[in-house]
Amino acid sequence: MFTSPYPPVDIPDVSIYDYLFGDLLTSDTGPSDLDRVAVVDGATGAAMTYGTLVDQINRVAGAFAAHGAGPGTVVALLCPNIPAFTSVFHGLLRAGITVTTINSLYTAGEIQRQLADAGATWLVTVSPLLAGAREAAQTVGFDDTHLIVLDGAVGHPSLADLLLAEPLVDAPSIDPATHVAVLPYSSGTTGRPKGVMLSHRNLVANVQQARGLINVVPDDRVLALLPFFHIYGMTVLLNLAFKQRASLVTMAKFDLTEFLRIIQDERCSYVFIAPPVAVALAKHPLVADYDLSSVHTILSGAAPLDGALAAAVAERLGCRMLQGYGMTEASPVSHLIPRDAPEISRDSVGVTIPNMECKLVSLDTGAEIPLPKTGVSDPGELLVRGPNVMLGYLNNDEATRETIDSDGFLHTGDVATVSAAGVVKIVDRSKELIKYKGYQIAPAELEALLLTHPHVNDAAVIGVNDDDGQEIPKAYIVAVTDAGITAEVVIAWVAERVAPHKKVRVVEFIDAIPKSASGKILRKDLRARDTLSS
Repeated sequence: MFTSPYPPVDIPDVSIYDYLFGDLLTSDTGPSDLDRVAVVDGATGAAMTYGTLVDQINRVAGAFAAHGAGPGTVVALLCPNIPAFTSVFHGLLRAGITVTTINSLYTAGEIQRQLADAGATWLVTVSPLLAGAREAAQTVGFDDTHLIVLDGAVGHPSLADLLLAEPLVDAPSIDPATHVAVLPYSSGTTGRPKGVMLSHRNLVANVQQARGLINVVPDDRVLALLPFFHIYGMTVLLNLAFKQRASLVTMAKFDLTEFLRIIQDERCSYVFIAPPVAVALAKHPLVADYDLSSVHTILSGAAPLDGALAAAVAERLGCRMLQGYGMTEASPVSHLIPRDAPEISRDSVGVTIPNMECKLVSLDTGAEIPLPKTGVSDPGELLVRGPNVMLGYLNNDEATRETIDSDGFLHTGDVATVSAAGVVKIVDRSKELIKYKGYQIAPAELEALLLTHPHVNDAAVIGVNDDDGQEIPKAYIVAVTDAGITAEVVIAWVAERVAPHKKVRVVEFIDAIPKSASGKILRKDLRARDTLSS
């Protein structure tokens, strides 16, 4: 077993609201944290101070409390990165409500499934996403008053309506260690998306564990490109950046020109990205047209980052390039390259964060692999344990037991090595999960969908690399005899039924899907086949 080279940190036994905003300072003689800029709309430059943010948070909390929502209520939030998201998200948590965040790219069917599985009774969205949201809400039986459209829509409450409420003064009493604060959905290492139950303590712990290593400071202007609905953006942007009293600059969707303009015009200093953005920063000629000198640090997460690519970005922009690792089930951060550790290789994920224990276990025997006295260990599955590890999967005890063992270790499904100095490197992908531009795609979900096609007898999905080195879903199809189905038909059919990032992008027809005696798909055989044919 190995731990962090950094000392343990104290984890307050408080709600996420009290942790983030409970110590806001006021002063009669000079500026206070309440006067600092909390959020900037990257599209317009409109700014909101911490004082305004906290007032909006408490008014949103008061509005929902006035309608009887509180502990035991689940509210779904389907919204891109805009300033309103920050007020609503923390307002719901302030009221003791559990928030399930929904991918903004989801189809109506995917929204409906998450609403139903999470037991949500309200849905908050914006007008550009209203069509899918309304269809999903009507399917699960919401009336119009329980579908809130933040920027306004006839017949639905808006953010302006919520902000007319009296601010919540006395928050409901909750146990931070057991009360479910957020319910993001993750596939773990396999299977359909499952609700990940994260407590207030989980969220507080992960910010407290990571803040000293990431080292965002109040003068930083942090670009909020990573989606708030994803646990990565939720923790390092909605929570950690606010705890540090930095300014968040929101960006609703990625566009390279707009991304570069916002960094330049808003003088963003700390930028959190996924690897595909690093590719653009390293290679795209457009980068040279913008002044990015304000950027001192970029941290990449959500998928593996190549060390050479990290070096290319750092050299081109003259900044630090860091990498982190984690899982939704760990709130998510478990490993980081600290901001003040230039000696750590950028193709690693750094060191274990404080208050966590890790171990590697052999894939063959399950035996623990010892920390080496010198050099690097043999590879093994990475297991992690700490106060940031989830309570479990919602209504799925079996999946919880498969993921968290009796000793409390979370089985990541990723294969790693560890050096004598405690530096961890991920050396193999999770057993099944595909990561496309930082988004998780469960092969089993696409396989289940493909099997509903009338001309598909059997199907399997694996991740393969495209010409740019990006992992994409590839489907192997056993077609109905003489059906005449084509790859183009399959690709178009799937695209109509899933979010854009989940689309099948390559199709190959085969005679039979390789399976084990127990019926499990032998993905390693498909990967070997793909390697031979490429």
